[in-house]
Amino acid sequence: MTLTPQWLDELRSRITLSTLIGRTVKVIRAGREYKACCPFHNEKTPSFTINDEKGFYHCFGCSAHGDAIRWMTDQRGLSFMDAVKELAAEAGMEVPAPDPRAAKKAEEQASLRDVTQAAADWFTQQLGSSNGAPAREYLAKRGISEATRKAFGFGLAPESRSALKEALKKFPTAMLVEAGMLIAVDDKEPYDRFRGRLMIPIRDARGRVIAFGGRILGDGEPKYLNSPDTPLFDKGRTLYNLDKASPASRQTNRIIVVEGYMDVIALAEAGIADAVAPLGTALTENQLGMIWRMVPVPVLCFDGDSAGQKAAMRAAMRALPLLRPGFSLAFATLPAGQDPDDIVRARGATGFTEILEDAQPLVERLWAYEVAAGPLTTPEERAALKTRLLAHADAIEDADVRHHYREAFRERLDALFARKQPERGLRQPWTPNPPRGSGRRFGPDPRLQPPADETRSIGQAGISAPYIAALIGGLLRYPEALRRNEEALTRLPVGDPGDAELLGVMLDSAMCREGLDCEGLLAILEPMKVYNRATTLLRADGMHFSFNRRLESSDEAAAARETALRDLDEYIGVLVTQPEIRERLAQATADFQRTMDDEGLARQQKLRAMDEDLTRRLAALSESSSQ
Repeated sequence: MTLTPQWLDELRSRITLSTLIGRTVKVIRAGREYKACCPFHNEKTPSFTINDEKGFYHCFGCSAHGDAIRWMTDQRGLSFMDAVKELAAEAGMEVPAPDPRAAKKAEEQASLRDVTQAAADWFTQQLGSSNGAPAREYLAKRGISEATRKAFGFGLAPESRSALKEALKKFPTAMLVEAGMLIAVDDKEPYDRFRGRLMIPIRDARGRVIAFGGRILGDGEPKYLNSPDTPLFDKGRTLYNLDKASPASRQTNRIIVVEGYMDVIALAEAGIADAVAPLGTALTENQLGMIWRMVPVPVLCFDGDSAGQKAAMRAAMRALPLLRPGFSLAFATLPAGQDPDDIVRARGATGFTEILEDAQPLVERLWAYEVAAGPLTTPEERAALKTRLLAHADAIEDADVRHHYREAFRERLDALFARKQPERGLRQPWTPNPPRGSGRRFGPDPRLQPPADETRSIGQAGISAPYIAALIGGLLRYPEALRRNEEALTRLPVGDPGDAELLGVMLDSAMCREGLDCEGLLAILEPMKVYNRATTLLRADGMHFSFNRRLESSDEAAAARETALRDLDEYIGVLVTQPEIRERLAQATADFQRTMDDEGLARQQKLRAMDEDLTRRLAALSESSSQ
């Protein structure tokens, strides 16, 4: 599907942004603009402005910035394409289809959504009827209020093989089968899939009913039954309650993953709205990607029994290859035999939140799991532990994250199996050997030098201005690198507030618009105060990197552009990694000066070598651009 910049601009122009935002946030006119309390952070005095003429919103408190599409992705939690489709439907525009087959598929899905919505309406009607009294009593016993019952669309499937089929007879039987409402077996007459069950609609990210979960009333198996996979519903690509949890997470900066939809509903009843659940399967790569689009470190909160903890470890194993800088998992463990419903009933939302606050990082969960897996008394058992831990680290595809995991595991192994040190009073202080041919040392040992001023301050003052200037200049020339390196760029310690603001606006602009080029980015920046700084950096094409050079029209332009983009990606990686290495080098140097042991020296020298290697990479990038 090709969405041209012109088509997207037309879509934005047809949407009145203040009206769109005003559906969920109270807005107040202020001259030619509108103001509101920012929905992305808690505030009492409005600092969130909406400009309909320019088509963007901006918060002066938290720097949230974007257009109508960005509002739908950030506040509503929709994917880019879902946001475009919903806005296009409102604006009366046709979204370009990639080919006739895709258009036909979209039409078929729309028809099936009519089926699932009609089924949801009928199930709700049955729950409210006299037949629904036992089901309503069950919900009352579970502590589910009428408000929560309506919010989640509870319904009832009667104990009948044909009641739903008869109620939806306006739809062809084949369509009911395809939507998962009926079961067709061989040559037998199709019959209702859900019978004698409490029905819970499953919705997509846009809140449309696409499937159902049914809990049996009384005895019987299976206790829970979900719709089969259909053209609308793929259980490995769907998260229960995503439509409600995504906007809630914008307020809490948190997503909780629990085991089932009744856990989600129990938490919602207690006022915790930012929970989702997989649908009868272990978390998949697609589901992890959906969660990470909302928050960088979701909290997995599974039952404390053996099955729940195995599910948590399966999720950890599934996540390892996908880890990248800043994105991970945390694990909150419930007491054995208790689920979220038990916790909120006994201790309320506060008690459940306390459990979440004690969540373990992924690295700690892996460590604890493997250490508890068996005895560690023999050398072979200890070696096996090391092998298992390093195998987990090696499963991580991102090189930087993999390096940090290997080092974290080695540090823990060293601490666990450290040899007992001699008493301090008996220990001889370590002194380096003097240079050959000399009876005394001339000057201090370079290994004992205190960290340089740059090393000590890099975490506070940020990366030096020339490096940041070169970076922003390159990103202005090649905005496509913004989307590709979004996570890394948000981690950069940019010391200058003006440059930090410019980089933030550029990232927001790139996330809002696909296919953004240099000219388009400058057009977005033009009405902002950061524009002058941007044009200054763009003109500074004498900086010694390939991505800061102006490309001339020639046969070599394509190759030069490819080189510049490759160098820019590597440059970003170095800028992100080196401050972290230098902080650790400063700490390792300080530790070594205090302990003067061989292990401390080895750690300090390793980090120094890593820092020097990164410096050489920067120099190589500069030299390659001048050739």
